[in-house]
Amino acid sequence: MPQRKIHSVNKVLTEEERVRHRAIREQVEQEKAALIARGRRAKARHTMLREAVAALKTVREALGLSLADIKASTGIEQSNLSRLENDPLANPTMDTLCRYAEAVGKEIVITLVDISKENG
Repeated sequence: MPQRKIHSVNKVLTEEERVRHRAIREQVEQEKAALIARGRRAKARHTMLREAVAALKTVREALGLSLADIKASTGIEQSNLSRLENDPLANPTMDTLCRYAEAVGKEIVITLVDISKENG
């Protein structure tokens, strides 16, 4: 994303304001790499979540189950199930994922792995 510079029209900064702005710019520069890495990790986690939901949908379809069938066994509203499967920004709870997985004969398994230096 290109950076935009915002200029104040006819605004002359005092020395105190210039010092404060410079300090803020330096702080942003110091924190930028960590913020970018944090954002990349969050995006990777979300991608894994979306892949798990896609896998659940694939299993559901392979079993010939409708969203109404999943609703009947989970109690999760059909509209919420549809949103879960189709909305790229959906962020379900673990309970929702586990209930959906059980309805298609699967289990959600969480494992802990060491974070590599490269990832973070």
